[in-house]
Amino acid sequence: MFQKGLKGVVAVQTAIAEVDGQNGRLMYRGRTVEELLPGRSYEEVAAFLWDGELPGEARLEEVDGWLKEGRKLPDHVQALLDVLPEDMEIMDAARTAISAYSHPEFRSRPIREQAALLTGALPVIVSAHYRKRSGLGKIAPDSALGQVANYLWMLTGEKPSPAKAEALGMYLKLTMEHGMNASTFAGRVTISTESDLTAAVTSALGAMKGPLHGGAPSGVIDLLEEVKASTSITEVIEGKLAAGEKIMGFGHRVYRTADPRSVLLRETCRGLEGQDDWLDLAVTAENEITRLLDVHKPGRKLYTNVEYYAAAVMRAIDMPPDLFTPTFSVARMVGWTAHAIEQIGDNTIFRPESEYVVQDPVGRPSS
Repeated sequence: MFQKGLKGVVAVQTAIAEVDGQNGRLMYRGRTVEELLPGRSYEEVAAFLWDGELPGEARLEEVDGWLKEGRKLPDHVQALLDVLPEDMEIMDAARTAISAYSHPEFRSRPIREQAALLTGALPVIVSAHYRKRSGLGKIAPDSALGQVANYLWMLTGEKPSPAKAEALGMYLKLTMEHGMNASTFAGRVTISTESDLTAAVTSALGAMKGPLHGGAPSGVIDLLEEVKASTSITEVIEGKLAAGEKIMGFGHRVYRTADPRSVLLRETCRGLEGQDDWLDLAVTAENEITRLLDVHKPGRKLYTNVEYYAAAVMRAIDMPPDLFTPTFSVARMVGWTAHAIEQIGDNTIFRPESEYVVQDPVGRPSS
């Protein structure tokens, strides 16, 4: 039976994540994100998604070592980055550089090791091309820093404050994985042909680039900046509602209750109260906007989605809009590689059918 866009078609059985939109629940490997993520590092959560169990000390050291090894780009990858045009989009540069990992020496390494190396490499690639586009000098990775803090260091050349690293870290952990989205499906289709992990990730990056999937939360940032510049949150929101405008950052096509990722990011922001004006503003504005939506759109139950607090985090760390989708990709690399590992563990090539539609002479489908 034809389903446009494969909507509602179950193509994969997975143990990696469950996205329960009706009940507002996101689970990684059988654990809710609310239970799993607080107090755990990026490195721990990545290992958990790859392995299916929380890492012990020895495994965590091994994964951390691979991630840090991945920060040292191979000579040919660095040379490729050096010759890419400055005006090339960051996502295009990232896809091109990652594809260069597909060589025999790299493919000979165990697949979980490859996954960690690519995960360690992508933030370095993104930050290097961003700085090149911005006319800034190169910054070497700092092996004393964890994955999140090192990414911020390589982007800015400044050691991040604990508040900024914690806020970005929670965002990255929450967006590592989210079920059978377009980029994850693209990666699984590629590796189902018995291609390699690098090819699968390159496919995923190509899908993520599209604005229907990896689009930046720039609309939410515009909203927060408008609210910050105003003396009244209420006046701003009521003006938009009266004009029939959508309130960016509220509502989600999957979640029919609160987006659990937004809830955790909100709690992270509340825990950092007083340490950053933008994070404080986001919490205050959400309370008032939710109240006004209940008044003006009763019964709609419009909750904040992950883009709302993602925008607040990105604004708080002064991340420019052209880094939003690349940073989303830095997080999702873990999920892409976890799905590729799962796919090859019990593989069948994806080969759906198509339905041929006869065209009449002027190009319209016949009845």
